[in-house]
Amino acid sequence: MANKVFSSAQAALADIVQDGQTLAVRGFGLCGIPEALIAALREKKKKNLTCISNNAGVDGFGLGLLLETRQVKKMISSYVGENKEFERQYLAGELELEFTPQGTLAEKLRAGGAGIPAFFTKTGVGTLVAEGKEVREFDGEQYIMEHALTADIALVKAWKADKSGNLIFRRTARNFNPMVATAGRITVVEVEEIVENGTFDPDAVHTPGIFVQRIVLNATPEKRIEQRTLSA
Repeated sequence: MANKVFSSAQAALADIVQDGQTLAVRGFGLCGIPEALIAALREKKKKNLTCISNNAGVDGFGLGLLLETRQVKKMISSYVGENKEFERQYLAGELELEFTPQGTLAEKLRAGGAGIPAFFTKTGVGTLVAEGKEVREFDGEQYIMEHALTADIALVKAWKADKSGNLIFRRTARNFNPMVATAGRITVVEVEEIVENGTFDPDAVHTPGIFVQRIVLNATPEKRIEQRTLSA
């Protein structure tokens, strides 16, 4: 069996990242993001990237790092809010943006990973989301067709992995990560702990190792908080 464990995030990305690729990068806000892999991607200085992600982190952290260096050509996202540079680039016409409802975005990734090319949903019917998309009627209701999403590279954050790539996520940090892990042609996972094969109860595994090609250890991620509310 091929060794999936790489010595660093830089090593894991060294021979696979190219200009113009599509990357699926997961997390929700700053929760469950692959911090080390994003930083390594910035160091690679590849350009014209399309990033599929719920949002783009915040200014100076997460995918915000790639926006600062103008490495991203297009975002496929459902939320802009926390990143002022994301907002500025979009409004200035410097960044392409494909807005996708959050649940639809998750399902597009899940479908891509399952080999399903498209599906129908009521979400977005009668809105800008439906423009240019096929509309069909089922049981007297209108639905729009959404195409699945896949990526050249998927960057995922998990809590633990064994050396075969079986993954366990931790609580809300799971978010979109399992869908993204299945949708990448090459899936690279950043974890806080790597254990020997056979350690996990099979019922505890959230994503099977067959979907994972590369693993990197980041035992002490920053896990920055977007907004901290303190009471007096």
